[in-house]
Amino acid sequence: MPERIADAPWLFWLLEAVHRCQVGLLQLWHALGLSGEVDGQPAWPWAQRMAGERLLQDLGQARQLVWSLAAVAAVLVLVGVAVLWRRGRPWLLAGALLALVLAPWPERQVVLASAVPTSFHRNPLPFTDAAIVQGAALYQRQCLRCHGEAGNGQGPDAADQPVWPPSFSGPLLWRRAEGELLQAVRHGMQDAQGRTTMPGFAAQLSVPESWALLHFLRAQAAGQLLRATGSWAQPIALPDMPLRCHRPDKLQVRDWQGQRLRVVSSARVQDVAPDPRMVTLWLPQPGQDAAHLPDHVDCSVTSGATALQALGWINAGESVREVQLLADKAGWLRARNGRGMESWSDDDLLCRTTDAPAAARGHTEEDGLTRILRRMDAEPLGYVQGGRVHGGR
Repeated sequence: MPERIADAPWLFWLLEAVHRCQVGLLQLWHALGLSGEVDGQPAWPWAQRMAGERLLQDLGQARQLVWSLAAVAAVLVLVGVAVLWRRGRPWLLAGALLALVLAPWPERQVVLASAVPTSFHRNPLPFTDAAIVQGAALYQRQCLRCHGEAGNGQGPDAADQPVWPPSFSGPLLWRRAEGELLQAVRHGMQDAQGRTTMPGFAAQLSVPESWALLHFLRAQAAGQLLRATGSWAQPIALPDMPLRCHRPDKLQVRDWQGQRLRVVSSARVQDVAPDPRMVTLWLPQPGQDAAHLPDHVDCSVTSGATALQALGWINAGESVREVQLLADKAGWLRARNGRGMESWSDDDLLCRTTDAPAAARGHTEEDGLTRILRRMDAEPLGYVQGGRVHGGR
């Protein structure tokens, strides 16, 4: 279940601060010419990094890290004053040393993790329907025989591998840093003895293709989680897609950031009632005229089969015909309804941050859709991937 940002704001602030400090150090090192580039971005030159994602599993260690950082800040203040105040210098320096000694330093194995040169790489390729479909074709060609059609590690060649391929439906794609996933795709994986457990595909895939493949893996894994558990147990964004809208300044899904979005794939677009609480995006079915934009919907998706295929992967590999999808203001997909335009229920909220039933949270007199929208707004999503906090698209 995704972490709720409001439940531990200090921890998310700490993780984001630690991540930004490391990125800042990397950029400084690169600007000074002390590190090169790999796969198009500055390379992390050290064998370890701060493992912010581990602190989520050990809040005690996270608190110790906060106090230790506070002690370091106090030491810097004391040393600064000591430079200016010669008479009190011995006492100030002694106090600084005492602060370092008494600081509750967290355990090294909790706060540090192994790093690779691409650990702090970020996917520069937008999460789009086109990227997902491109990644799907690459997966079929390069990955399917080992990882299987569903990405569960059950491919026809899986048993012949040195280590059984992992399932992508686990936390792998949501916990490991994007750059470390890229490293695995392009340069392979090794065990503790240095033996290759998965070959690299740098010779077969360009860097942009590798990033597109990772986008597909996330969409596929989200769909498989939906199939297995009945929910998007890990957050997945609504892919960016090209639009035709009544407003000429809205050309892509991302242009509506900050608004609730409803994607409707209906053969009878005339049955889609306008709703002022959200932006309605009509996804035409094959054979329907996407160029014709009805007055009562805000936009139509113009990428046709590409959008249908990409959303199908996220929808457990099933057609999105006569399906409605809801995305929150940060761009996360939160709810799905395939029963009809007006028949929303609390169970349609498929990505949530708490198991508490909506009825127990008040407003029981409201209709199902209103309760879902209220919970989407009240419970923003957040998750930590490779120590970096993700709170939206």
